[in-house]
Amino acid sequence: MINLNTTCKNTWCPACGNFGILAAFKKAIENEDLNKIAITAGIGCHAKIADYLNINSFYSLHGRSIPAAEGIKLANPEMKVIVFTGDGDSLDEGIAHLIHAAKRNSDITVILHNNRLFALTTGQFTAVSVEGFKGKSTPMGAPESPLNPLELLLAANATFIARSYSGNIKHLEETIKKAMDHKGFSIVEVLEPCVSFFNTSEYYNKNTYVLEDKNLDSREEALSKIKEWDYTMEDKKIPLGIFYDIKKEEYHKRALINKKEETVEEILLELI
Repeated sequence: MINLNTTCKNTWCPACGNFGILAAFKKAIENEDLNKIAITAGIGCHAKIADYLNINSFYSLHGRSIPAAEGIKLANPEMKVIVFTGDGDSLDEGIAHLIHAAKRNSDITVILHNNRLFALTTGQFTAVSVEGFKGKSTPMGAPESPLNPLELLLAANATFIARSYSGNIKHLEETIKKAMDHKGFSIVEVLEPCVSFFNTSEYYNKNTYVLEDKNLDSREEALSKIKEWDYTMEDKKIPLGIFYDIKKEEYHKRALINKKEETVEEILLELI
């Protein structure tokens, strides 16, 4: 078995939720052919995970980890491609790429590290920060209501939508496995406390619960559960699990149809 560890010094804050995501992902891929896995990462605390995994990886520009992953999948459809991205990275800087990857049904897995702020730059608010959040960019409190990213992705026709929590490593591991096995676009939102600038550990420990089995191809049921929590800090239950899981032809199969005789370079040039 390939040693997944690297010699890079880990610089995450002690007790950061990223440690749980790293541990869960390592367990999720321990029986995979690592030569057929590639990961991409954006800019932010989340992206350091690429430094700590001895695996095919690509650092992208801020908000551009998803198109990089889509390019890898088009160039080599045999690869399982996993995107690590933060809420600032993909819900602010790169939100258009996230929506279009879901719409296309690109066969990639997006693991969204959601700590609800720009943590690497020490605490600016993002699209999912709680209203009234006081940080470096909003010392008087954020004036905006938070976005519900899973509701947005359901509307964008994502074919696999799930949520987990970095404090529940076993659940996160199993959810990542199912997302990676899904044929098409899959998103796993991971609620991840930033212990330095917005420590939500106690809130999530108290309010999260795991969904029971249900009808996973019902948009109505999915939307109902997704909207059960509105990203506030009020005392509301927060469902974890798979909300939606349907089958639909993957984007690379449609994009590359009848192009068997062309080289990868020729195909990609046509798609630019």
